[in-house]
Amino acid sequence: MKVINELLDKLPQDIVLTGEENTRPFECDGLSVYRQKPLAVVLPETIEQIKQVLKICKLHNTPVVTRGAGTGLAGGAMPLSESIVLGLSKLNQVKSIDAEKQLAVVEPGVRNIAISEAVAGYGLYYAPDPSSQIACSIGGNVAENSGGVHCLKYGLTVHNVEAVKILTIDGEELILSRDDQGLGLLALINGSEGLLGVIVEITVKLTQTPTLARVVMAGFDKVADCANSVAEIIKAGIIPAGLEMMDSFAIEAAEGFAKVGYPLEAQALLLCELDGSESEVQAELDVVLKVLSGASSIKVSSNEQERLDLWKGRKSAFPAVGRLSPDYYCMDGTIPRRHLADMLEKINELSKKYQLRVANVFHAGDGNLHPLILYDANIPGELERTEEFGTEILRLSVDMGGSITGEHGVGVEKLDAMCHQFNAKELDIFHQIKTVFDPQSLLNPGKAIPELHRCAELGAMHVHHGKLPHPELERF
Repeated sequence: MKVINELLDKLPQDIVLTGEENTRPFECDGLSVYRQKPLAVVLPETIEQIKQVLKICKLHNTPVVTRGAGTGLAGGAMPLSESIVLGLSKLNQVKSIDAEKQLAVVEPGVRNIAISEAVAGYGLYYAPDPSSQIACSIGGNVAENSGGVHCLKYGLTVHNVEAVKILTIDGEELILSRDDQGLGLLALINGSEGLLGVIVEITVKLTQTPTLARVVMAGFDKVADCANSVAEIIKAGIIPAGLEMMDSFAIEAAEGFAKVGYPLEAQALLLCELDGSESEVQAELDVVLKVLSGASSIKVSSNEQERLDLWKGRKSAFPAVGRLSPDYYCMDGTIPRRHLADMLEKINELSKKYQLRVANVFHAGDGNLHPLILYDANIPGELERTEEFGTEILRLSVDMGGSITGEHGVGVEKLDAMCHQFNAKELDIFHQIKTVFDPQSLLNPGKAIPELHRCAELGAMHVHHGKLPHPELERF
């Protein structure tokens, strides 16, 4: 094809991958149930090479799908059949560190945890910590507005990024920063899933490493008691560094994998991390232990290794569940904290309805759900049942006043669910924003924002008596 020939002609041939075998590793992201091989893959080493790729693709009207580490779970980096994948993994340098201002300038291919490693000598770290932080890239984190177990206190990616440099489809460099005069473009690019521009540089905010951090692990005989304790901790005026909840199935899976001492007899488990000065941690610990006095078991980490071990179990939940089933489907939705117990009960009812096991892992502090639905794709019809199950969870999230995504993005996975959350006018605004940045719709087309006819076909555009559900919720 002309576009491939021109890429090979204008770029170093060793960064342009063609042919079925070379492109196969790029046919999906972490949502491996959806696959599509691209025309070619380009792995640029410089911004100028990226500009050249964009110029060539625009000339030939060829879509560009930007890819980071490929750890995304919503199909956001899945190629299109006639697309070029633009992989940014080679742009992996920490360009500068300003310890005084607590800022670092990094390229998009830098791994999340590598930022903390690079600044550790200054007594600093990068707070957002997705479970995939040893592998995921900061560019992908910005594209999906990733969170992690510590986002309750320290915020999502959008709260920890000070500026982003992007390339438009025309190759124009734009710097979006907090200094924008009320335009909010920095917030817009966070979570934009590669639809608006190619991220080539990020200025991240660093956080001072706390003097002390301790984790309280509380086991509960009743799921409802565990869920209710989450709200009670927040109500008591405590904002933990992390507040995570697991049900009995997730506890069993994580303990079998990580062997960190989780109480296997518990129906639900709460992990609550407190950090700060010694006096601050002790004061908050006294309050939290009082709130959790009804728990069936309580353990407080006594040293740093114990703290890391307790988190190791939680962060191992995904691979742990992967040992128990040929396949699993990780969902991502958000609900108000007060509905946690109710949502768990409804998920269990749906589990019986669809005859599929579920391990529930929640960022409970901010109501971010990660139900893991176990299935076997080799059994006819089981994948379809799994997808229906997941869609019901997302619809429930919206109906409870929440959202279809917390940190995984929409990608291709949740296109239909977008029709349940947003009406035609709202979706049209999304399309208008896309058109401003990318008039030809060449940057990751077909992701995140469904076409209106798709929603209409699903019967999801009906608004009863002109009233939106949950009108108090902020919308675009």
